[in-house]
Amino acid sequence: MNRKEPSWLKNAVFYQIYPQSFCDSNGDGIGDIQGIISKLDYIKDTGFNAIWLNPIYESPFKDAGYDVSDYYKVAPRYGTNEDLRQLFAEAKKRGIRVILDIVAGHTSTEHEWFKASCKAEKNKYSNYYIWNEDWLDDSDGLNMINGYAERNGNFAINFFSTQPALNYGFADPDPRKKWQLPTDHPDVQAVGEELRKLMEFWLQQGCDGFRVDLAPSLIKKDKGRKAVIQFWQKFRKIFDEKYPEAALIAEWSYAPQALKAGFHIDFMIFCGTSAYTSLFRNEPERDMFQYIPKKVFYEIDGYDYELKNQNSFFDRGGHGDINQFMTTYLRHYQETKENGYIAMVSSNHDMPRINDNRNALDLELIFAFIMTMPGTPFIYYGDEIGMRNIKGLVSVEGGYTRTQARTPMQWDTTANAGFSTAPASKLYLPIDPDEARPNVQSMLADDNSLLNRFKNILKIRKAHESLQADGDFEFIPVTNAANVLAFIRKSANEKLLMLFAPGADGGEFSFKLDTAQTPTAIRAVNMELSCRDGIATCKTSNSGYGIFKI
Repeated sequence: MNRKEPSWLKNAVFYQIYPQSFCDSNGDGIGDIQGIISKLDYIKDTGFNAIWLNPIYESPFKDAGYDVSDYYKVAPRYGTNEDLRQLFAEAKKRGIRVILDIVAGHTSTEHEWFKASCKAEKNKYSNYYIWNEDWLDDSDGLNMINGYAERNGNFAINFFSTQPALNYGFADPDPRKKWQLPTDHPDVQAVGEELRKLMEFWLQQGCDGFRVDLAPSLIKKDKGRKAVIQFWQKFRKIFDEKYPEAALIAEWSYAPQALKAGFHIDFMIFCGTSAYTSLFRNEPERDMFQYIPKKVFYEIDGYDYELKNQNSFFDRGGHGDINQFMTTYLRHYQETKENGYIAMVSSNHDMPRINDNRNALDLELIFAFIMTMPGTPFIYYGDEIGMRNIKGLVSVEGGYTRTQARTPMQWDTTANAGFSTAPASKLYLPIDPDEARPNVQSMLADDNSLLNRFKNILKIRKAHESLQADGDFEFIPVTNAANVLAFIRKSANEKLLMLFAPGADGGEFSFKLDTAQTPTAIRAVNMELSCRDGIATCKTSNSGYGIFKI
C-alpha cells in the first residue's frame, strides 16, 4: 500500500448490525446495545472480527436514525454512552473491532445547531446549513424547503424534509448568489471542524473508525468531486497522525475517487448496474433501483443505470455474464489496489436482502465469491442464515420499500424468534411470519445448514493469506463461457484458484492454466477439475464452485 493502513483491515470480515432489529435485551420491542453485547460470542464464533453499527445517536427517527439530533449522545432506546463504551470494550476482548456510522452530510431539524440556524437574528450557526436568503430566488438545483423558519429564506435538504444539509460550501459558487459560500469561508470551515471534533470524541471512547454516510456529497457544485476529495484527504492525514489503527470507510461507491480521497475502504454497490447489480440483482424482482431512487446516486462519469442483461451472474439458470461485472471491477481494482480496499457486500439496510427466491446452494456460491474476492467483505445481519425480504410491510421510520429488509434477527424457535420478549404487537417490525423461517439455533445444530457452510467458507478465508484483503488477483477468461468465473488469488507463499459455475444443469468448460499438475481441492461443491498440457477442464453436476491450491 502507498498509504498507511490499519493493520487489522488486512483480514477484517465485517458484520453489519442494524441495531433496532438485532436483539432486544429489555423487552421494549426494539433492539439495543446490551442485546448486541449478549450476541458478541455468536458473532465471534461465526468468524466475524469487525462490526459496522448503523447510527445509534439521539434522533427523532424520521429516517431510522439517519437524522441525528445529538451526535454526542446514544439514543435512549439503545441505551447510554456507557453501554456503547461497554460494547467497544467487550468486543475488543473478543478481537472484534466496532465502527460507527457517521451521518456527515445532514442533521435532523431537531438538532440544536439547526434550531439556532433558523433564527432571524444572525448567530454562530446561521451558516451551518445552506440557506437561500431570498425565499423566492432560484435554488440553483438544490432541493429546498420553504415556509419553515422565521428567517427570510429556505433551506437545502439532502433527502427527507427533516434532513437539512450541513454547509460544507460550494466548490464553484455563483457570485450572484451570496448564500453560496466558498469552501474556505470561515463559517463553512467551522462545520468541518465540528465533524472532526465529533469523530475524535467517539474514537476516544473506544470506537475503531467510521463508515461515512454519503461521503462524496458534502460539497455542492463540485464537478469531478475534486473539492470533496481534498476535504477528506485532510481527515485522512489526521487519522494517520493521531489514530493510525482507526478505519475510514466510505459510502462513495466509486473506489477510484474514494480511495484517492483517503478512505481505506469503499463499497462496490452503486457502481452502475453493469457491475455489482449484474452479480446478484439484475432481474426485475431483484433490481435494487426499484428500492432506492436514482437521484440518491452521484453523477460520476462512466455510471450506467441501464440493465444490459436481464440475468444475474449468480442465478442458477446459468444465463448470466461475468464480463458485465469484470469490465468495471478490473478497472477499479487496478486503479486502487495500492491505495485501499474495495468492499463486497451481501446486502445492507438500503437494499433488498440477497435471499430473494434463492436456495442454500445459491447463497453458498454467493458467500464463497464474496469471501474469496480481494478487499473487505461485509455481511448484513441475518444474511448468513438466509433471512428473507418480508414484502408488503407498512413503512416504519422512513424505511418505505427498504423496510422489508430490516426485520428482526431470527435467533431461535421461541416467541418472536428469540428477538424480544415484548408482545408481537410492540415489535419494531414484525417477525417473518413463515413458520419455517430460518434461525440461528436450528442451523447451528445442523452440520449442513447454510450457517455452518458459511462458517466453513470463512474459516478457509482466514486460513489462507492469499484470500485476504491484500492477496493478488488475476482474472482468467473462460472462452465461450461467460456464465463461468475463474480467478487466481496469490500471496508470497501460495497460489489458489477459484471457480464459480452457477448453472443448475451442470456442464463442462475449459481454460488455460499454467500448472503441471491438477490443483488440489480445498473445497469443491458439485465440481471436478483436471489438468493436462496447460489446459484445465472442469465438470459440474449442478451449480458449483471450487477453491483449489495450485
